[in-house]
Amino acid sequence: MIACYTDPTSVRPGESFRVHASCDGGPCSLEIARVGVARETVWQSSGLDVAAHPTPDQADRLGCGWPVAIEILVGAEWRTGYYDLVLTSDAGEVAHHFVCVKADPSRVQPMVLVLATNTLHAYNYWGGRSAYCDVEALMSRRAALPEAMAGALGVLSTQRPLPPLLLAAPDDMPRLVNLEKRGFGQRPWAGADPAWSRAHGQSPYDGSAGYLNKWEHAFVRWAEAEGLSFDYLTDYDLDSDPAALAPYGVVVLVGHSEYWSGPQRDRLERFVDGGGRLAILSGNTAFWKVRWEDDGRTLVCHKWKGETAEDVPAAEATHLWSHPMFARPEAEITGLSFIFGGYHRLGLCAARGQGGYTVYRPDHWALDGADLYWGDVFGDDVPLVGYENDGCALSFGEDGLPAPRPNLGTPANLEIIAMAPATFAEAPGPYRPLIPPEQLDVVARIAFGDDSPSAQQRVLRGHAVMAAFRRGEGEVFNAGTTEWAHGLAARNPFVERITRNVLARFLAAAEANPSRDQSLQSSSN
Repeated sequence: MIACYTDPTSVRPGESFRVHASCDGGPCSLEIARVGVARETVWQSSGLDVAAHPTPDQADRLGCGWPVAIEILVGAEWRTGYYDLVLTSDAGEVAHHFVCVKADPSRVQPMVLVLATNTLHAYNYWGGRSAYCDVEALMSRRAALPEAMAGALGVLSTQRPLPPLLLAAPDDMPRLVNLEKRGFGQRPWAGADPAWSRAHGQSPYDGSAGYLNKWEHAFVRWAEAEGLSFDYLTDYDLDSDPAALAPYGVVVLVGHSEYWSGPQRDRLERFVDGGGRLAILSGNTAFWKVRWEDDGRTLVCHKWKGETAEDVPAAEATHLWSHPMFARPEAEITGLSFIFGGYHRLGLCAARGQGGYTVYRPDHWALDGADLYWGDVFGDDVPLVGYENDGCALSFGEDGLPAPRPNLGTPANLEIIAMAPATFAEAPGPYRPLIPPEQLDVVARIAFGDDSPSAQQRVLRGHAVMAAFRRGEGEVFNAGTTEWAHGLAARNPFVERITRNVLARFLAAAEANPSRDQSLQSSSN
């Protein structure tokens, strides 16, 4: 066995981080490389003495407690970005971990990419369990899916490694979305290549988080090739540092930014209200409320059990952000919610869906120069709409255009640009369910104040929505789908043009408001 983890996972040049490691194969080598459009090795060493250490009971909850193998000082020349740590034994066994290098305060850029590290930690099942499931019991067939899900953990340690396919996916790892429509009478499936998943021992959760060869990596490869530059932060940086966003004019979220803490959300809302621009190229965004403890070493995430799992004030509890006990549905800041969206091209969820967006507002600024007209479908060749998607309650006006219906914080000024059908869960059928079952009664009660069977059926009739709106002095664009970055990776011309439009508009706004960072800094203090 060889494995490692870092503490902390976010540092600036001139700061250091520790690598905790275990290896039963003798001395190791360590390489550290920034991963963007290219891989840039910045540090390497061989002959690192790493001893074998057991994975203790409850490592998933309490951490591994391994000793420090090496402490590394981040050099002044290390550019802001995602850094891959590769620990290799003499026998050739490999383990990965990561560190995010934040910008030197004297060299910040106008845009910042916030890595979805909360999602990564929620899905981490090293030691057995994650916030979703007792994954070890599921994969060893000691428990069926419902029983394994009942063993999900609500208190998760960051002081442990991450499963290889979750953290460091190979470049041929299939996407979660089904690339083809389900044929007549065809048994449903989930994921682009079930045979690959079986051959590599992939768990149902390995594709849902992580950077390497996943959404954020795809976006960064595209952006850097376009000449765009970003600084980098982690979710926890927004939680722990009130001034983390003060230098920036544009925040970008990519892929699967599913878990937000209270302080993180406070800072994003203050950022937008003060004139910042938020580009959400993500789906299932800000769905779950979480809490950090122990200086970022423990993530509390009770999910559906959050109503009863602990005796804390409501403001400190963890559950859906849309839960009434918080009175802060996520759509107030994102514009959209997974509750009104759902899955597309996965299992029986819109299994024959078009995989692209239908355009309803071709004159919207986000579509300038995109050669798109009313009723056009774009992104279906990617597919762009898939896996998890966010939407809103809506109705059609006399003008024939969709408009938001106020529900769970959806802004009245939300501009619905494009849509596609989506569903929160698989409808009953003759096939074994492939999507882990959600608590439709809870969702229906939150969304409609009614958990009757008819209300639960309403939850199944959602839409993926691409939208934009103004909030305070700022503005938000929400792509509404986890798969947006794959549209960029495929060089889809419509997705590329829309992304360029969004980033150009938001950058121009940031340059026109240079004093915004000063006001944010003072309000943070």
